[in-house]
Amino acid sequence: MCMKRFGIWQRYTWREYYEKVKYFSLGMVKLGLKAGDVVCIIGDNEPEWFWGEIAIQSAGGVATGSFVDSIPSELKYIMTHSGASFAIANDQEQVDKFLQIKPELPLLKKVIYWDPKGLKNYNDPLLIGFNEVISLGRGYDEQMPGAFEGLVTTANADDTAFVYYTSGTTGLPKGAMLTHRALIRTAESFISRYPLTEADDLISNFPAAWVGDSYFSTIPHLLTGARLNFPEEPETIAEDTREVGPNFVIYGPRQWEGLVSEIQVKMMDAAWLKKLTYNLFMPVGYKMADMKLAGEKPGLAWRVLYKIADILLFHPLKDKLGLSRVRFAVTGSSVLSLDTFRLIHAIGVELRQNYASTESGYISSHGEGEIRFESVGRPARGVEVRLMESGELWVRSDCMFSGYLANPEKTRQTLVGGWCRTGDAVNIDSDGHVLFLDRLEHMGELKGGARYAPQYIEGRLRFSPYIKDAMVIGGLDREYVTAIVNMDFAMVGKWAERKHIAYTTFVDLSQRDEVAKLICKDLERVNGYLPEHARVRKYVLMHKEFDADEAELTRTRKLRREYMAQRYRDLIDSMYGDRDEVKIETQVTYRDGRQGQVGTVIKVRTVGEA
Repeated sequence: MCMKRFGIWQRYTWREYYEKVKYFSLGMVKLGLKAGDVVCIIGDNEPEWFWGEIAIQSAGGVATGSFVDSIPSELKYIMTHSGASFAIANDQEQVDKFLQIKPELPLLKKVIYWDPKGLKNYNDPLLIGFNEVISLGRGYDEQMPGAFEGLVTTANADDTAFVYYTSGTTGLPKGAMLTHRALIRTAESFISRYPLTEADDLISNFPAAWVGDSYFSTIPHLLTGARLNFPEEPETIAEDTREVGPNFVIYGPRQWEGLVSEIQVKMMDAAWLKKLTYNLFMPVGYKMADMKLAGEKPGLAWRVLYKIADILLFHPLKDKLGLSRVRFAVTGSSVLSLDTFRLIHAIGVELRQNYASTESGYISSHGEGEIRFESVGRPARGVEVRLMESGELWVRSDCMFSGYLANPEKTRQTLVGGWCRTGDAVNIDSDGHVLFLDRLEHMGELKGGARYAPQYIEGRLRFSPYIKDAMVIGGLDREYVTAIVNMDFAMVGKWAERKHIAYTTFVDLSQRDEVAKLICKDLERVNGYLPEHARVRKYVLMHKEFDADEAELTRTRKLRREYMAQRYRDLIDSMYGDRDEVKIETQVTYRDGRQGQVGTVIKVRTVGEA
């Protein structure tokens, strides 16, 4: 492992790694951890997070995680629901959350922290330092030599290793139980498509509490010996990734869209020569990408042109993005905008789609030489798929979860006769490629029976540098499609300054007619890709960003549609009525858990009439 601390990359050998895990594991046993006990971990992606996780599992315990930006009430839910008796926390901020809810957690025995900064004068007996636990473990090892090895060898492949709390897009998060076997089989299947070696560098950038980190980062690192690198801070990921130059990167759609947006932003502010180079050579990149994806062999002239473009534009651009050494680039989690996918290929990064879920494990991905914009690849090794009449995909493999913790009814609904119901609407083409449409429950149908795919439209909208997010709306009782749009405040703010448009706040700027015209151009662009019935007819520009702290998004940045539809019912109804504007009062939640009210008047606008 490598972790950047105070600007310097610190390296940890496999021996140091092993000893940290061993002694921390024995220290936890000394504190009272028993087989089957649950330990909750919360903090940034740092080595201690993973040493703690593996140490817990080595002792026969079960790990679970909470996202670093979880508020105390969310943390309390996970601790209570999982029955966690220990917690491992990053720093003072996370420790304070546990101390705040301590009276409501009667099972909690100890909170172990690994960053002592700011905790010097804390004297609560509940707290103990990470290194103190390691010292306890060393002492235990001296008294009981071979105890650690004995614990590890008694583990069973079908024991629960981790309880992952799902995004909770339709309600409270559910605790999905994954065994050691399921996690290892998923990672092995993944490596069969992406053959990593101990010479490769990985970057740890997915939230450690999310199953995607285990599938595509931590466990592949353990199985192949590839080095796992940790950025110094979440804010320095881009700079640190460039320094590492990873050979494999996996980003969620919003991260890839963020990279594309960054490219577009830099080009808007670039000098005329850089703009000329970009505008001259990007069409060459697009042409090469289109030919390769169509299976055509580029002619000599195109190869020469692309080589020049690579020297002058694409290689420097990839270097800036930390992608200069990438052999494998992957996206997953939800639908990626086709425009983003094509641009990444145009600059010379062979981006592949992955399709996986917490419950079903690794389902499909693109293999070498079979990349298609419209598909998420062919089923992975050892995975059986079944397409039901309803359009839902069912999956069977060794990668599947074993059920939802304390929720047998939901488990019975999801695991049926050895198959896992994904809840996703897909098609499978004649070549065996899986074409992901949307969540089955989110596939839209209008009053006349016409259908539309909200995620597809939203992905296309997010390609715009001026749109940060969007929620597309329709329904059986509605005749047309509408959208709630989140502008990108930083980008629209820069645009407004260049246009000499005065504004004061996010709320003020969002309701400007000039901004509405700017956003409307992107809505018209996206409508051009859609059949008549699926086009967005009306829209509103939100006065605030969608926020996970207010339960509008999950911690993995997915829309919680049902909640949003209820929260903004008046706003949505106004787009299907005759009102030109609607007064809205919204409750907002601050990071410390306090709540406040934001009120404003939002204008309802018609596409083409802004």
